[in-house]
Amino acid sequence: MFTGIVQATCEVVSIIEQSGLKTFEVNIPEELQQGLETGASVANNGVCLTVTKLENNSVYFDVMEETLQVTNLNFVEPGNKVNIERSLTFGKEIGGHILSGHVHTMAEVTEISQTDKHYNITLAVPAQWMDYIFYKGFIGVNGCSLTVGELSDNNFKLHLIPETLKLTNLSDITIGDRINIEIDSQTQVIVDTVERILAKKALG
Repeated sequence: MFTGIVQATCEVVSIIEQSGLKTFEVNIPEELQQGLETGASVANNGVCLTVTKLENNSVYFDVMEETLQVTNLNFVEPGNKVNIERSLTFGKEIGGHILSGHVHTMAEVTEISQTDKHYNITLAVPAQWMDYIFYKGFIGVNGCSLTVGELSDNNFKLHLIPETLKLTNLSDITIGDRINIEIDSQTQVIVDTVERILAKKALG
């Protein structure tokens, strides 16, 4: 489990392609590796990955083909930076919202608006996922817990503060990039339950 509070943006040092998977070598600072062991879970751009090896400042993750097909890790190249969050430790403050690290879909960046007063991005998602996205609701974006701004039929806007831009890789995105999206699980359960109840009532 994760909170959506990104702890660092870390460089992908190398990517080794093998049959059915890619092995990512990520340069994670020593302070973030305290207590980290093989088998532990770490979110990379919001994707829950298992540590397979630790070597100096490098942490290794195997990314399976299915994960590559549904997340933007498939487009990451050596030299790129990924948002990193260690798994949730109970007893610590939760500043974001609970995320599982299971990405539902990818959004496409369709607009970026930057002025002295704001930095807004507009993301388009497949229509079926818009049922779970609400104004002022929570959403996981590349592993960041963010609040949804304006909505339209198939896209939504995010208003990013300077601190978010400083601490995450969202400052590096460009129009056309694909961004990992995790829907808030409680919202999804509520929407699906209401739809099932209404469907049963309609059938009489």
